[in-house]
Amino acid sequence: MGRPFYISLVFSVPLCLCGSSSAAEIEKPNVVLILCDNLGYGDVGCFGSTVHRTPHIDCMAAEGRKFTHFYSASGVCSPSRAALMTGCYPLRIGLHTSSQAGAVLRPMDQLGISADEFTLGEMFKSQGYATMAIGKWHLGDQPVFLPRRHGFDDYFGIPYSEDMTADKVPGWPELPLMRGERVIEAPPDRDQLTQRYTAAAVEFITANRERPFFLYFPEATPGSEKTSFASAEFRDKSKNGRYGDAVEELDWSAGRILETLKKLGLDERTPVIWTSDNGAVRRDPPQGSNLPLGGHGYSTNEGGQRMPCLMRWPGRIKAGTECAELATMMDLLPTLAKLVGGELPSDRKIDGRDIGGLIFDDGRSPHEAFYFYQRDQLQAVRSGRWKLHLPLAKPLRLGKAGQNRPAALYDVVADPGETNDLIAEHADIVARLTALAEQARADIGDQDRKGQNVREPGRVENPTPRVLETTSR
Repeated sequence: MGRPFYISLVFSVPLCLCGSSSAAEIEKPNVVLILCDNLGYGDVGCFGSTVHRTPHIDCMAAEGRKFTHFYSASGVCSPSRAALMTGCYPLRIGLHTSSQAGAVLRPMDQLGISADEFTLGEMFKSQGYATMAIGKWHLGDQPVFLPRRHGFDDYFGIPYSEDMTADKVPGWPELPLMRGERVIEAPPDRDQLTQRYTAAAVEFITANRERPFFLYFPEATPGSEKTSFASAEFRDKSKNGRYGDAVEELDWSAGRILETLKKLGLDERTPVIWTSDNGAVRRDPPQGSNLPLGGHGYSTNEGGQRMPCLMRWPGRIKAGTECAELATMMDLLPTLAKLVGGELPSDRKIDGRDIGGLIFDDGRSPHEAFYFYQRDQLQAVRSGRWKLHLPLAKPLRLGKAGQNRPAALYDVVADPGETNDLIAEHADIVARLTALAEQARADIGDQDRKGQNVREPGRVENPTPRVLETTSR
C-alpha cells in the first residue's frame, strides 16, 4: 500500500532537480525528530495521562497520527539511540553494551558508534540538508563518536546522560555541555537545559528556513536522575512533582517548535516526529507512567520498549488518526531515506523497514517479527498480536540477581499489561515464535552465540575526558 503514496509524492514534493540548489532543495521536506528521555507511554494526555498537562503534544495527536505499537530497540538509552540512528538492532552494530559490560555507555567509554555506520545524519547530509543535533547524544563521548563525525553540521548538548556527574564515580569529569566538539560549560545548570536546547532548536530552524534541514532533538528530560529537572517557569507547577514539571516543560518545548514552524511558513513542509527512547524508570516514587503497559524502562516488557509516538505533517499525514500496526524506531532511517530520495548502503543488513504505508495510509506492518534484546540476550519475540517471552536462566536486570523465568505468551493487543499468560492454549503460536527467535539468534546473536551478520562498534583504546578548556593569558 506504500507504492501509490510514493508515486504521488514524487509529483507533489519534488526531491531533486539537476544542478541548481535553491528551487529544487526548498521543495524537499524538512524533518524534525524529537526524542524524549525515559518518558513513559502513559505520561502525556493523548496516551492516557490524567496528571500531566500536555496541550501541545495532545494537539500534535489531533493534527497528526498516533502510533500505539511503536517500539524502540532497547529499554535503555545508548542501545536505543544507536538503533534509531542506524536502523539496526544494537547487538548487530556492537552497541548493546559498554566496554565494561554495562547497560549504557559511560564517560570516557572506549566504545561508541563506528565510523563505518551509516546514520540518519549522513543520509540527510548526502541529500544536501542542513543538519543539527541538539541534546543528549549518548553514542560515545570521544571525538570520533560525536555528532559532527556522523553527518551533523553542528552539535549542542551533553554527550551522555545528565546524571553522569563528577560526584557519582571517581575520575568522571564535570558534566560537559558541548558546542561542536568543544566543552563550553562544565557543569551547566541542568534545570535550564530544556530552555536552552529549545532556544537552540528555534535558532537552527530560523537560520535554515530557506533550505531543507534535519533537526535531531534528543531532549534531556524527564531523564535518569531520581529528581527530574525543570526551569523556574515550570518548577512546582505540575500535580506530579519535579517529574511532572519536566514533562510539562517538554510539552512547552514541543509547542515552541510547532509555533516556530507555523510562524516561518514551514508547517506544511515539515513532518515532525515525537517519541521517547525507552519507558519510564521511576519506581521510588513511581512518578513516571507506562500504563496501560506492563513493566518499566530497562526491561523487555511492553512498558520498557513500546513508546508513545506521534507524527504530524499538515496536508500529508491524516489528522486525528491512529495506527495500531507494529513499527519501530529502526524504521525511521529507511522511511525518511525514501521520503527525501536518499539511498541506503547495500553492503550491510539494516533491520528497519519503510513504514510509509503506515504513516500516510492504512497499510500493514512490514515486520514479520520484532525482537526484544537486553544487552546480548534475546528475551522475547513479537509477531502480529503475539509476544513470546523466552525462558531465561540468567535475566539481566542492571546488575540485580534475577530468578529463572519460564516462557510465557501474551496477546499484547488485548492484554498490553502482559497479565494473562496463554502459553498453554496456543502450542502452534509458541512453536512459530520460537522458530523466529532461533532465526534471530543465528542472524543477530544471543549471549555467547555470535550472529552471522554483526558488525563491530567504534573503539578508542585510550579515551580521554571531555573537559572545559582554559586559556592561559
